[in-house]
Amino acid sequence: MQSLGKENHSCVSEFILIGFSSETQVRMAVFALFLLLYLTTLVGNGLIVMLIYLDSHLHTPMYLFLSVLSLVDMSYVTTTVPQMLVNMVCPQRTISWGACAAQMFIFLVLGIAECVLYAIMAYDRYVAICFPLHYMLLMSRSICVKMVIVCWSISIAGALIYTVFTMHLPYCGPYKINHFFCEVPAVLKLACADTSFNDRLDFILGFILLLVPLSLILASYVLIFASIFRVRSAQGRLKSFSTCASHVTVVTMFYGPAIIMYMRPGSWYDPERDKKLALFYNVVSAFFNPIIYSLRNKDVKEAFLKIFRVRRTA
Repeated sequence: MQSLGKENHSCVSEFILIGFSSETQVRMAVFALFLLLYLTTLVGNGLIVMLIYLDSHLHTPMYLFLSVLSLVDMSYVTTTVPQMLVNMVCPQRTISWGACAAQMFIFLVLGIAECVLYAIMAYDRYVAICFPLHYMLLMSRSICVKMVIVCWSISIAGALIYTVFTMHLPYCGPYKINHFFCEVPAVLKLACADTSFNDRLDFILGFILLLVPLSLILASYVLIFASIFRVRSAQGRLKSFSTCASHVTVVTMFYGPAIIMYMRPGSWYDPERDKKLALFYNVVSAFFNPIIYSLRNKDVKEAFLKIFRVRRTA
């Protein structure tokens, strides 16, 4: 059986991505929708990065992390959406074994980075609201840079483990992935070997990379809200709530679907539901990030208006 597995694995040169509905009208409607979402996501997140770079008032830890998040979101959707759009208009929906492994690894690196970034941003808000006098000491430039380095180190290590233990398995034909990109649960369903070890490994990694950051986020916000309720000024409470509201919204949109996808038993696999969940934490959350942070953030809106006025007068 082991030799057969190796033989099967050595024969795999490409996979077929089934993607979404094969009906032409439905496919074209979905193509137009996600092309619009993709372009809007790139423009919105790119605008946030540009504003933070150009406006010196936004050169603070909070906006450093926000700019990194925007760059991650732009890369995150670019890892999956262009491939999905091409497959909708191209009858040949194949992806090579190497390209599939690369897509899986990059997608996981960026997804894990986003998980850790949300935890870092929650800690940043906790320090800013609960220890405002010590904020610049606790969130100095060197500490922020170290946090970002740790974030990427954890992301690369986690993604490497996921990808290696998924792609080393023997795969049996037909090599059809019932998804729009090479995501771990969908690829594992093609393995012609026992994947119970992978299920346990995915649960452990999900606990470390999803539940631990989420627990830190929840703990930060419990302490933040406790601190807010001690503020006597109603205006002060409103300002603090407004500062945190955008972060809470984004965290909810991202973590819920991701936990369902990566921490459920393999027997609960449902390809159609998984596609919708993946769209939500990959495409939809990245689309809403710039909208939420722009519309609910006075500093970002002021930076945009200031730069717009400067360009008009020039």
